[in-house]
Amino acid sequence: MSNNFLLAIPHNFSQEDSEILGRAFEFAKKAHHGQKRKSGEEYFSHSQAVAVILGQIFPNVPTLTAALLHDIPEDTQITLNKITQEFGSEVAHLVDGVTKLGKVRFHDSTDKFYVENLRKLFIATSEDIRVILIKLADRLHNMRTLEFLAHEKQLKIAKETLEMYAAIAARLGISSWKDELEDLAFKVVYPKEYAETKQLLDEESSKRDQSIKDVKKHLESSLRTEGVKFLEISGRVKRVYSLFRKLQKYNGDLSKIYDLFALRIIVRSTADCYTVLGLVHRHFQPMPGRIKDYISTPKPNGYQSIHTTVFDTSGRIFEFQIRTDLMHEEADRGIAAHWFYSEEGKPESATAFRAPWVKELRAWQDETTNAQEFLDALKIDFFRDRIFVFTPKGDIKDLPVGASVIDFAFSVHTDLGFHMMGAKINGKMASIYDELYKGDVIEIIKNKNPVKISRDWLEYAHTSNARNKIRHYLQENDKGIMRRIKELKLSDLKPTLPTFFRKK
Repeated sequence: MSNNFLLAIPHNFSQEDSEILGRAFEFAKKAHHGQKRKSGEEYFSHSQAVAVILGQIFPNVPTLTAALLHDIPEDTQITLNKITQEFGSEVAHLVDGVTKLGKVRFHDSTDKFYVENLRKLFIATSEDIRVILIKLADRLHNMRTLEFLAHEKQLKIAKETLEMYAAIAARLGISSWKDELEDLAFKVVYPKEYAETKQLLDEESSKRDQSIKDVKKHLESSLRTEGVKFLEISGRVKRVYSLFRKLQKYNGDLSKIYDLFALRIIVRSTADCYTVLGLVHRHFQPMPGRIKDYISTPKPNGYQSIHTTVFDTSGRIFEFQIRTDLMHEEADRGIAAHWFYSEEGKPESATAFRAPWVKELRAWQDETTNAQEFLDALKIDFFRDRIFVFTPKGDIKDLPVGASVIDFAFSVHTDLGFHMMGAKINGKMASIYDELYKGDVIEIIKNKNPVKISRDWLEYAHTSNARNKIRHYLQENDKGIMRRIKELKLSDLKPTLPTFFRKK
């Protein structure tokens, strides 16, 4: 085995684990012998690269073993049974999952097979989230080497990367992968916009380079003077695709984007985060309303940090991001960091690798028979920005941006939605159709008896959970009406129909 392989993964493997990975390395290298990539490289170089990419965030031995072997059943004569014999059922299960995902082909959403393919993807994912980690690493390496493919093929792969794979990485909190996938795909799908945005970013960076250094030097000096310990202060420039999306939001007005440049302050403890926040505000003028505490209220994907926007002595705007070293690592590695570096130890079984949002999606898929509804659920609930809102008792509800009181009620309990007659938002009377915003506290006013739900509710329901429940109610109610109509004799239909509907 190449020594460079294990050295490229930042983890101290035991002798036993090193031997397992060594066997998998040699097994895969031999299986792919003679196969070439479009670049002219040995095909096995791809398998090795995927395992290294994965190892940066999740150096779990069965998963890395599966990453090395992931293309063997599809591209060689070696069967899954042989992999089971050589490396066990757990590794074979992961390889099989990746093989199944490899058969999923994305098309434009107008294609009738598009949603069915999405279903296959998420069903496979819900069985073991490690499968999607391998697939994401696989896609990231393919994007890095996309230039060797024909243009049409590049465009297809880049579109599905931007539409699906980057979004999945974001939902799993793996920002390092999400950022790179987005920028690589953006460059191919929208080359003109990419070039314009990158030029704008480069120009602004050159203007602000010295001021960033000055602010960093001033902050380091202040922290040391006041005896506040920190591990690192580093600069962060906004990614190209992220800037492009922000510019779209603000109609191209760069002056409204306050997080173009940020300084990250890494400390040892949560208490130190708040100490540093106070110090920053003593030395730099904070911008009102621009403090975001993602430590007390983490993002849905687990992201934690304190963000504050300030003015320097020259009136230029900067963002500070304050977090612990563990929070910083989790921001890059996302859900994988929670699993592998948990103080409680490693997961005991494959069930520990099932992400709650994937299980939710799987349950909703079972309830949804219409393919378009399922696609809408994906777009609305999983690949949008999220907000946190609260029950009166302080329980947190994670909803998509644009969600209404209706969505909130059904997220708490189905029965609450069916008995809802009104609501209070932050202590003030509100309509059930009102849109919710981050930090809102919502109290649902209940009726003793179930209320009559109208089709208007569907217009204001933005989560698939609420929409499914409302549709089911309306369908059942309509069935009841039609059944009673059919029971009437034709001769009695005219005189009784108006009265019947008035009673309903």
